[in-house]
Amino acid sequence: METTDTIDPQPPEQAEPAEQAKPATSPAAYLMVLLMGVYLGLLFSKSEVAHWQRIHDMFLFREAHMYLIIVTAIVVAMFSMQVIKRFQIRSIEGKPIKYSPKPYHTGVVIGGMLFGAGWAITGACPGPIYAQIGGGQPMALFTLVGALLGMFSYAALKPKLPH
Repeated sequence: METTDTIDPQPPEQAEPAEQAKPATSPAAYLMVLLMGVYLGLLFSKSEVAHWQRIHDMFLFREAHMYLIIVTAIVVAMFSMQVIKRFQIRSIEGKPIKYSPKPYHTGVVIGGMLFGAGWAITGACPGPIYAQIGGGQPMALFTLVGALLGMFSYAALKPKLPH
């Protein structure tokens, strides 16, 4: 005789509440995101973060310009995370913002090497691609297509990758 294991549903008092409809994001929130994007695009252009030659010189250790910008970004991010934690700042949807580090595994090293190679070849990581396109650099469209192909490839392969 075969036995089958069944999972009993949770009692009504412990059942999870039904999925509530998410509140629609307001046009003002979209406007703020657009303005932030324009600001960052201008910042990337004026600081020359979106210039291929600066990236190239960074990877050849010819100048410290990009390294100083990266260190500044790390310090600002650390400070911002402390402010978010201390004042318990919430997201636009009112949810708590929590940081949970990803576990280290070999995929992180491989992914980092692929990311660095793409960055060195194209002269852009994901953020400055849009600044390059907005700045009239047509070759950045190839970088955008490559980034999108990488993103979709990762999504397709994710179940087979170590995590």
